[in-house]
Amino acid sequence: MTNYSKLPTWADKEHIYTVVETPRGSRAKLEFDPKLGAFTLAKPLLAGLTYPYDWGFIPSTKAQDGDPLDVLIIHDAATYPGLVLKCKPIGVLEAVQTTKDKTERNDRVFVVPDRSPFEGDLQDIRRLPARAIEELEKFFEATDALEPKKLSFEGWRGPAKAIKTIRKLAR
Repeated sequence: MTNYSKLPTWADKEHIYTVVETPRGSRAKLEFDPKLGAFTLAKPLLAGLTYPYDWGFIPSTKAQDGDPLDVLIIHDAATYPGLVLKCKPIGVLEAVQTTKDKTERNDRVFVVPDRSPFEGDLQDIRRLPARAIEELEKFFEATDALEPKKLSFEGWRGPAKAIKTIRKLAR
């Protein structure tokens, strides 16, 4: 099986590659295990909670938590784990994750696929309605509600900051 974590980060000057781990609507968080070369169950979500969009990672990056950089892919198409999408970064939610023994950054990058009808309209995540921004923050908090960690948000940043974050964490 393809080692998705070793795919290139950049598709071209404006687009990155993303790997879908958990499709929208899923009640379970999946993750790619490079040692197994397979997608595994990371954890079930709280009852009634589902992913609002596809969740995955940006290959050949390494975030402070040791995992590839997290990505939320905003689009309406049905996908599946392992689908690789060429996407345009539209922003980043800067986040800090605290466990009992450490505090580390755990940012979430937001993208739209290059073949999505959203790509032309949604250029900056900060242009989402305030309600949508609040719902996304509540979703991220809820996904960790039963975990021994706390998530806090430092702010929403636009596409330039998302690109800078990706470049900084690319291996």
